[in-house]
Amino acid sequence: MDNNEEIIESTLRPKNWGDYIGQERIKKHLKVMIGAAKERGEMPDHILFYGPAGLGKTTLAYLVAQESKANIKTTSGPIIEKSGDLVAILTNLNEGDFLFIDECHRINRFVEEYLYSAMEDFKLNLILGRGPMARSIDLKLPRFTLIGATTRIDLLSAPLRSRFGAILQLSFYDQKEIEEIVKKSAQILNAKIDEEAVKEIAQRSRFTPRTANKLLKRVRDFAQIEGRGVITKDLADKALDFLEIDELGLEPGDKRILETIIKKFDGGPAGLQALSASTSEEKNTILEIYEPYLIQLGLIRRTSKGRVATESAYKHLGIRCKNNQKNLL
Repeated sequence: MDNNEEIIESTLRPKNWGDYIGQERIKKHLKVMIGAAKERGEMPDHILFYGPAGLGKTTLAYLVAQESKANIKTTSGPIIEKSGDLVAILTNLNEGDFLFIDECHRINRFVEEYLYSAMEDFKLNLILGRGPMARSIDLKLPRFTLIGATTRIDLLSAPLRSRFGAILQLSFYDQKEIEEIVKKSAQILNAKIDEEAVKEIAQRSRFTPRTANKLLKRVRDFAQIEGRGVITKDLADKALDFLEIDELGLEPGDKRILETIIKKFDGGPAGLQALSASTSEEKNTILEIYEPYLIQLGLIRRTSKGRVATESAYKHLGIRCKNNQKNLL
């Protein structure tokens, strides 16, 4: 993502609870947590957000810090490679700060152990030196709140997961919520858009705000070059078809996975390793990007033996289901 795209993303990100559409249960939970902590003069408990990519985990982290009138420092799991990296981050925090760690399931397990005492007792247990000369010291830390975000909560170790006071799952949005997001984003971008075009973009957005905003920006480009600056339904259809995004929001990668399960594995079950090798997609990409949405649509099912294509998948792709495949549906 270039600088201009980052600036636009930042502009579209909600700046307060009123602007944040959807996830009502989670917003209420967070408001209660923050309000109660303020009354007690304490920091809120450590918070873990989990769910598919693009649903607003990072935005919620920023809103929590903003509503608490505190600073937030951000990093991500893959960046924290050594214990020294984590020590540097934690010792640079100030009293009352929030620390946001994205993709926290990818923190090195050895490094992760330093987080346990930091989260529970606000101190670091450090070992200086090696061999007979080694000695242990406790380094006091300022009180802070850790906000973690992950798309794979199953990969988070039990000791780390147990140290979060609130574990909140973000769910996919519904059609009306996405339509509201598209309208609000169009206003921010000064893009004129018809009501039917709003519905069309929302329908193909994978029930995900990030995707909805991405599609809106691409359709706006088409309106600027091929239209008169107004996003109509016909123009939105044309742009989204050109981008190879069908009426369910499926992209070529989604269809390749479905077709592979149906054609190469007779409808399934197809193991993750075999599916990854057959589609040339990384396993994590299948698990974190494609699979949650395909399951949400009811196009595939996960079984103990692997992924199975449903009858809806056959119908959507226009593929006739053979007798031996019907037994799996």
